[in-house]
Amino acid sequence: MGGFLRWWRLPAAGARQRGCGPGSGAAGRAKRLLLSQLFQPLNLQAGGEAGGEGRAGEPSCRSQRLMLQAGLLQPSSPGCFHYLPPAVRAVEKLVRVIDEEMRAVGGQKLDMPSLSSAELWRASGRWELMGPELFRLVDRHGKGYCLGPTHEEAVTELVGAQSNLSYKQLPLRLYQVTRKFRDEPKPRFGLLRSREFYMKDMYTFDASEEAARQTYGLVCDAYRSLFDRLRLPFVKVRAATGSIGGTVSHEFQLPADIGEDRLVLCPAGHFAANVETLNEEQTSCPTCGEKLSQSRGIEVGHTFYLGTKYSSVFNAVFYSPENKPQLAEMGCYGLGVTRILAASIEVLSTEDSIRWPSLIAPYQVCFIPPKRGSKEEEEGAAEPLEQLYDNLTEVLPRFAGDSVLDDRTQLTIGKRLKDANKLGYPYVVIAGKRVCEDPPVFEVWNQNADTQVPYRWRLILKQNGEIVLENVIV
Repeated sequence: MGGFLRWWRLPAAGARQRGCGPGSGAAGRAKRLLLSQLFQPLNLQAGGEAGGEGRAGEPSCRSQRLMLQAGLLQPSSPGCFHYLPPAVRAVEKLVRVIDEEMRAVGGQKLDMPSLSSAELWRASGRWELMGPELFRLVDRHGKGYCLGPTHEEAVTELVGAQSNLSYKQLPLRLYQVTRKFRDEPKPRFGLLRSREFYMKDMYTFDASEEAARQTYGLVCDAYRSLFDRLRLPFVKVRAATGSIGGTVSHEFQLPADIGEDRLVLCPAGHFAANVETLNEEQTSCPTCGEKLSQSRGIEVGHTFYLGTKYSSVFNAVFYSPENKPQLAEMGCYGLGVTRILAASIEVLSTEDSIRWPSLIAPYQVCFIPPKRGSKEEEEGAAEPLEQLYDNLTEVLPRFAGDSVLDDRTQLTIGKRLKDANKLGYPYVVIAGKRVCEDPPVFEVWNQNADTQVPYRWRLILKQNGEIVLENVIV
């Protein structure tokens, strides 16, 4: 916030007089996003009913409680949720970041049907292997389907149908971001263990094992870059291949007490694994011999080197330089989109306040005008704040839909600041007692400060239109 405001200039002083600024009139007011008009049913009282169990008998955790309190989710049925507008905004922002990372490694985005033929799954052997985890259904013609929890069969059949695929077209790196379905026996912890969820799944096709392993490394590096950009603490661990199959697998885990996976880690960073991959006797690092420490984690990403497990079943071949058909070497790579959303809240937030990765916060800035009937309101303090809102969205259009005006002026500034803290806006701008000075002075709070108390600045509007930020010791 400090970086872009420090160099931002407002229109000339004369243009900021009443009736002359970009925020004057109905057109200006229409641009403002008012908190009272958002479909975001708030229940921010600590320990409120909405913050407890998602549904009767369903275990709760910090992220689930905070997301229900903040009006991000509404339970629908066991393991299924309505994503309310602020949560959708966060998901869309996260998907944009994921798209950037996938495009950087040559990913091409597609979209495959959620309904997947039982015949495909029988061909791969997973119709029986997956057991009751698959949501199964039969159409009016008696043909069987499942709601896809993953799409290895579908994408390999798709590529296999391309009868003239050349080695020159490889590597193919195809991905999608879609709803997935898993018939969890005991849904719990909100979006961390749900029956319907969003996932990014990439499927890669290479001309050789060496090339496929290079792709594996590239995608793992893209995952590292993603979590670094989100500033989420993560660890990459050796994992079991499970029902997906293949010969190499890794998970990306966010360490958290609520995590369902048990991890062992070398204190020197030489080794990390999910305990399901180890034998009971292994208690020390195979590289340095140090004793392995244990922790719990939330799985947010999973990568697999598949080889020809699926391409051999669905005849996914390409033609070599010698014009001979060869089976493509495959990999698959998943990211739990909505699980990342919930896990980030789980690991970054306090017990009663959401802390977002700044890149995916539903809204970046919250403006808080004076209380109705206060001295500041009577002296016209709301107008400079609204002008600041309007000019910010005009000069920096990306904030036009990313700024909220908390127009609940029947509440005190302190109450609204407390709510803003709970909702996790990265920045809060307050029109307090000094906003009527010449030049006007606002308070700017950085809610994502690394200290227990948010950073606070004074924001001063000078006559020449320049904004100056001054640090304040809170």
